[in-house]
Amino acid sequence: MLLALTACAELTRWDPDAPAPSSGPVPGVHVVQRGDTLVKIAFTHRLDWRDIAAWNRISDADRIYPGQQLRLTPPGAAPTPPGAVRPAPAPGTVTGRPAPQQPPPRAVAGPPPKWQWPANGPIVWRFGESRRNPTGIGIGGEDGREIRAAADGEVVYSGSGLIGYGQLIILKHGDSYLSAYGYNQALRVSEGEQVRSGQVIALMGRGPADRPLLHFEIRVDGKPVDPARFLPSR
Repeated sequence: MLLALTACAELTRWDPDAPAPSSGPVPGVHVVQRGDTLVKIAFTHRLDWRDIAAWNRISDADRIYPGQQLRLTPPGAAPTPPGAVRPAPAPGTVTGRPAPQQPPPRAVAGPPPKWQWPANGPIVWRFGESRRNPTGIGIGGEDGREIRAAADGEVVYSGSGLIGYGQLIILKHGDSYLSAYGYNQALRVSEGEQVRSGQVIALMGRGPADRPLLHFEIRVDGKPVDPARFLPSR
């Protein structure tokens, strides 16, 4: 009996600084799937990929693997599992352990790239107006219209694995800026490519209501911002 109780205690011991395995989704945790990248994961959760790397002590952003559990909150901020009792932290510690070394303060984002419009066409919705995708703007047009890179950058995602965006391209512009291009009919660039401003990267497809449309976003440090702040007037 004593041995059985001891074994149960070992099985139910909870590590407050590590995501607990679960048969279902765990709040504040992302389980890496095949094809995931830190940028893709961060884009999905509206976070900065550098924060996810720091919170999970990842020194090489290219080295994540399927099945890996990544916390999406700073250490010590994960939700407490039901029934678990968190011990009171000792002075000068976090969750009873020595406080982890914090990354140095991030420098303020530098000047933005020189942006250009990714497609010609009327504005179908402005930033925050779409109930489905309020994180960007909708640009109308016609099937197969050329979609162009809004600034020089690197293709960090090209595919259809993010729900609600159709065929999507994400470009990285330096450390702080991303641009995203959704609802494409065809993709013309692959992950890892360097593209120039104005280069054709996709062809316009159909968005909500089955109308030709480009969903366009700009994100700064992982947070969606109004593209109208950056795009030239027209």
